[in-house]
Amino acid sequence: MALKSPDEVAAGMAQLGVKKAALPVGKTLLLAFLAGAYVALGGFLAVRASGALPRELGGSVQKLVFGGVFPVGLMMVIVAGAELVTGNFMIQPLAYLDRRIGIDGVVRNWALVYLGNFVGSIFVAFVLAYLSGIVMEPVKAGGAVTQMPWAAFVVVTANAKTALPWWQAFLRGVGCNWLVALAVWMSFSAEDVVGRILAIWWPIMAFAVIGFEHSVANMFLVPLGLFAGSDPTYIAFTRTSAGLAASTPVLRATWRAFFTNNLIPVTLGNIVGAGLFVGMAYWYACLKPEEQPAAKVSRGV
Repeated sequence: MALKSPDEVAAGMAQLGVKKAALPVGKTLLLAFLAGAYVALGGFLAVRASGALPRELGGSVQKLVFGGVFPVGLMMVIVAGAELVTGNFMIQPLAYLDRRIGIDGVVRNWALVYLGNFVGSIFVAFVLAYLSGIVMEPVKAGGAVTQMPWAAFVVVTANAKTALPWWQAFLRGVGCNWLVALAVWMSFSAEDVVGRILAIWWPIMAFAVIGFEHSVANMFLVPLGLFAGSDPTYIAFTRTSAGLAASTPVLRATWRAFFTNNLIPVTLGNIVGAGLFVGMAYWYACLKPEEQPAAKVSRGV
């Protein structure tokens, strides 16, 4: 399995940052929409695979199943090709530090890709997960609804994410995107699809199981919880004896709390995790020119 050296990856990342900065607005937004949708589809798969499992089963089995399938989103981003802002939080600063692009190339790319990722994530949450009825599917016994496991799962998730203290959300964002940026970095060290998939899977699985916070994943998970928790059918079920017996949670998250308590601090943490701990670190280690010692001047007597 062919493998590029860290120096080769760093040089390639710097050049990739130049290409991303020069991408036309329309193409940037389209590719960003696709990346947001791909990450959301990975999140949707994780919800469906783990959401109906008992939370107490084996302690972390639900999280392990969630994390085990969630990486498919980034696999599609890298292999199919799309613009994901959390990866660009590492790539663009590296290109800037290497003097390949200006600060405008960093800010323009981040702003456009962030917007496109948000739209793509919301599209999957609202249209493919909520309006399709998949996340609202009930479990029935004798014709009566006994559980709404997937809706309950995303409501619990939305409540928990929006209730985090600001600094905890920020630090979880740092840890998350350190791992995500490493997944992107390592995937570009591989020269075949299998190698890229393996490089992506482990760090993404790790951040999901640990419980770190990813801004683009949250653009899907929290809104989906808001849609599901506000649904009249779900609200009615929470008031039934079956809903109470199943401890079906009432929605406490709000759109305002999503932006102020989660998305803003997590995004800032994602920037630090990728930009500082991967982008700047490997630029310094691999691309920063070595300072030449000053030549000694011989003085005659």
